Amino acid sequence: MKGQDILLKVLTDREITGVISSSILIIMLGIYLGRRNLVSDKASGILGDLMLSISIPALSFNAFMKDFNKNIFINSINILIWGFLIHFILIFISKYFYKDLSKEKVIPLEMMTIFSGITVFGIPIVQAIYGDVGIIYASVFSISYRILIYSYGFMKMSDMKMDRENVKKIFVNPVIIATFFGLGIWLFQNYLPQVYVGGKDVAILRIDKTAYWLYKPLAYLANLCSPLAWLAAGLKLSEVSIRKSLRDKISWRYSIVKTIFVPLLTVILVIFTTKLNFLKVSGIGIGVMTIMMGTPTASVIIAYALKYNKEPILASNCSLLSTTLSIFTIPFFVIILQLI
Repeated sequence: MKGQDILLKVLTDREITGVISSSILIIMLGIYLGRRNLVSDKASGILGDLMLSISIPALSFNAFMKDFNKNIFINSINILIWGFLIHFILIFISKYFYKDLSKEKVIPLEMMTIFSGITVFGIPIVQAIYGDVGIIYASVFSISYRILIYSYGFMKMSDMKMDRENVKKIFVNPVIIATFFGLGIWLFQNYLPQVYVGGKDVAILRIDKTAYWLYKPLAYLANLCSPLAWLAAGLKLSEVSIRKSLRDKISWRYSIVKTIFVPLLTVILVIFTTKLNFLKVSGIGIGVMTIMMGTPTASVIIAYALKYNKEPILASNCSLLSTTLSIFTIPFFVIILQLI
């Protein structure tokens, strides 16, 4: 098949075009509602809290309600390793993109480059394109992100040593709990107490088989993830002046690094090592990691910038511009990955 035929096939794929159009239109709806003051100015934060405490945990847990698959397991292990490797690489190199700037600006720019908007953008897009297998990979990949953002990210942004409260945030986070609980059931389902359902024995904790009355409500909550995330992003964008962000050269530099260089580095590294049969990852796994790293900065880092006065205006401008650019760059990388 010729390159243009593959491109046409990708661009006419209902799933891909549906995700792209849905994200853009729902984000635009959020901007409209925010600019018109049709919802509370606290709505963005409330939606974010709902996602983190209910929707994403339900999404992460339900994704593991499937039969154990050795290939998925091997991919998951490699993706977990890659999660730490990519973040450590970015910790080492990100400062060089901003070395001509003052230290006060470099630190927040570094943190925004290292940590992506995995929750708001990454997981919803992965869910829409790759389904449950993608969510398993995304949940595993996000383990490194959540550990590092509440430890390294906190220490750099607050100028303080790691405290008990942030250690608690790492391990008492609903998403982490749901991920590890679901992962444990998936891994050890053949060793758990079994019940006879549908002509075969299944683990008692496989609620998709043994407690559908519980699985289905969680599925509905999981399905709220994408629309809530995009609506919250739109509401957040409505709070910042687009004109001011467009005039900020530093914000442009950061946004290009975050939405183009970082995902490009990710896909090159993973494809290269996969070709060498080292830390091999499937096509879906590569797609998941590229999408996750190609999203704009994490909202937690923005919150740190505001709380500890680490260039909050610059952080807000970078968030707005990188979010706007990612609406176009993420679909671009999705198409490129399909062509590869």
